[in-house]
Amino acid sequence: MRVALVHDWLTGMRGGERVLDELAGLFPEADLYTLFHVPGSTSPRIEGLRIHASPLSRLPGAARHYRKLLPLYARAIERFRLVGYDLVLSSSHAVAKGVRVAPGIPHVCYCHTPMRYVWDQADAYLGRGLARALASPLMRALQRFDLRTSGPDRVQRFVANSRTVAARIRRRYGREARVVYPPVAVDRIRPSGRPPEDFFLLVGGFVPYKREEIALEAFRRLGLRLVVVGDGPRRKRLRATAPPGAEFPGRVPDAELFDLYARCRALVFPAEEDFGIAAVEAQAAGRPVIAFGRGGALESVIPPGAGSEAMTGLLFPEQTPDALADAVRAFARREGEFDPQAIRRNAMRFAPAHFRAGIQREIAAALAEPRQARAEAEAEGESAGAFPGSRVR
Repeated sequence: MRVALVHDWLTGMRGGERVLDELAGLFPEADLYTLFHVPGSTSPRIEGLRIHASPLSRLPGAARHYRKLLPLYARAIERFRLVGYDLVLSSSHAVAKGVRVAPGIPHVCYCHTPMRYVWDQADAYLGRGLARALASPLMRALQRFDLRTSGPDRVQRFVANSRTVAARIRRRYGREARVVYPPVAVDRIRPSGRPPEDFFLLVGGFVPYKREEIALEAFRRLGLRLVVVGDGPRRKRLRATAPPGAEFPGRVPDAELFDLYARCRALVFPAEEDFGIAAVEAQAAGRPVIAFGRGGALESVIPPGAGSEAMTGLLFPEQTPDALADAVRAFARREGEFDPQAIRRNAMRFAPAHFRAGIQREIAAALAEPRQARAEAEAEGESAGAFPGSRVR
């Protein structure tokens, strides 16, 4: 098949890019369209595709300051007009799903979340003060764009990365979405086979919704050692005010991260995540997770009393330092009850093979939908003079 992949931006390997890497493995001859591309910042499979970056990617400083160009995202993604393909597959947490696709071409969107900073996480990103007031016109414009590009005329089929995101898609877009959990490299991660060392682990993204500050304050009160891995816009500020027991090694290679998972007492997970790959990676290493009890963690972390299943972590009810500190104390009392092998078995539900099988089923279903409807849509587009010959405009 002639396949086009669409992804918001290529500036590093995070959860969305790990999904894209699997898609690149399924479609190694695909074209890839994106707003920004920092060459060499993603995996060899992604970098091996034919990558078409928007003009925004050529602006001075775009590699570091691409987030500041948010007002230009919607217009830039709509400048890509995709024709001549048998399938368009978007991986979207911002505007990728808004790409313009010629009538009659199936468009399947793997949705990591509806645009979080204009919907569910607006308060976390902008607060409720002057910044929120000044940004309100832009937020409303992005909400209108997000809704306008969520209908069947743009996206034939939504696939969500969790039940949490499927519920958001239903609430925001009025569309149904099947759930295919994202791929997690569980087969590359192993328990150490040794007793854990005396530290807790936090894998941070250092953007507002990750809520690293909750963990830092909780561990200040607990007086326990916390290793905070990762990088992002807020890292320098949070490190400057961190307690003495917090260590910030920065972004580390996968092998080092997997080793930290295997050696820690538990992963601390204070964010309300769309899915939460780090929580599954820690469990693949046989380590429990202490997680905020909302969002994707509810789908991967098994708390005490969940039927016959072995527990794989503890959930705390509020995003506050007090609630997290209480959960860490409760974990310390029950630490000997966790079975590393049972925790790992739970993580294996999210192996890449399950993702590949699930996404292939969704693609096959989209391609099998009535050809007549697609032919009528294509004829309608031709009569209106839309999408003339060239592949990208």
